[in-house]
Amino acid sequence: MQKSSSWTQNVLVQRFLFTVIALLVFRLGVHIPIPGVDAKELSSFADQQNAGLLKIFNVFSGGALSHFSVLSLAVMPYISSSIIVQLLSVVVPAFEQLQKEGGVGRQKLTRMTRGFTVILAFIQGYLLASGLEAARGLSGGAIVIEPGLFFRVLSAVLMCAGSVFVMWIGEQITERGIGNGISLVIFAGIVAYLPPALGQFANMIRENSGVVLGLFGLLIFVLLAVFLVVFIEQSYRKVPIHHAKRIVGQKVMSTQASHLPIKVNMSGIMAAIFTSTILAVPATFFSFKKNISSQLVSDFLPGHWLYNVSFALLGLFFSFFYASIIFKPDDIAENLKKQNAYIPGIRPGSETSLALDSVMTRLTLVGAFYMIFVVTVPTLVMGHFTQQMNLGGTSLLIVVGVALDAMRQVTAQLATQSYDSLFLSEEGREK
Repeated sequence: MQKSSSWTQNVLVQRFLFTVIALLVFRLGVHIPIPGVDAKELSSFADQQNAGLLKIFNVFSGGALSHFSVLSLAVMPYISSSIIVQLLSVVVPAFEQLQKEGGVGRQKLTRMTRGFTVILAFIQGYLLASGLEAARGLSGGAIVIEPGLFFRVLSAVLMCAGSVFVMWIGEQITERGIGNGISLVIFAGIVAYLPPALGQFANMIRENSGVVLGLFGLLIFVLLAVFLVVFIEQSYRKVPIHHAKRIVGQKVMSTQASHLPIKVNMSGIMAAIFTSTILAVPATFFSFKKNISSQLVSDFLPGHWLYNVSFALLGLFFSFFYASIIFKPDDIAENLKKQNAYIPGIRPGSETSLALDSVMTRLTLVGAFYMIFVVTVPTLVMGHFTQQMNLGGTSLLIVVGVALDAMRQVTAQLATQSYDSLFLSEEGREK
């Protein structure tokens, strides 16, 4: 019995170790550069852009873009592909039918997502290499040693392969590790920026002791923001459900009361990731164009008015879009009707569907405003202290959200192991 218990405990340990090793492989790949680039000029160019627009791409790739690594695109093409497929699942009837076919349909949609990822990764890699050819380092020197079609195609192929590899790592973590693999890859990239940010804080204190009070206030603000994220992410609206009297055999089962839990922020971190990914496209484009108005470029920085307005509008859209994919009032109302269950005071069927839809709409609106607040306000506050954290709001939401999701999966795994251990124990006693 002890051997069985020890083995079941090792399952969680193996999942944890697999996740850590996979993320370490991703972090090692970040430092593999694409050939044909002047490292010194690239470093100086990255320093110029570190507080600017490429920061969005760079954070999600864990710093790979500043090295022009084979993993520069990281999960960005996969996320863009997921957005396209999910939008098509709502607009195109054929895609919507695939989504309703269960496991087989989801497998087909997954294959389509992978196919779109390859196409988008190659296109984005080619455009990124083209933009880098036109860029110059701090000294005015060219970053690309031998620009031309060969360099652009080679870079696109390598970055496409790197993006597919990161997608594969994410899927393997989801299947054999702990938590959502794609989210954990982004999580690892963001966490990689914590040591430089902490080092900058230490330098600020060393150079000016007067900022200690301000940094202490910033720490309090961050802790309050973390508390808000944890509170909302674990908040549910409990819709009361009653099961009518049922006759089972010769017994009459009395009315049973339960509840339907509906999460306040159903989109979780996905709405923030989708929105940041889309806003990274014009940001990356602007960073390579010298004839773009400097005022427009400045306004599209995280924390500035144009970026914040764009994030709020896209955040609202993706919050409702993602919630509509996850929560389907018509299906839930139909299932409740089949189970002879109902919401007190509301008729089964269409009225139940409308009531659930109303609850979902109000909760999603609250969740969307919470997400926009958490992303924009910390970015504004942290931007006064350090440019290392100019994506601070999105980073905070993703880091805390992914950590909570991983903890939930660990708890579920422990509960499963405890149940299996109890079952084996009872089986041993019967023998």
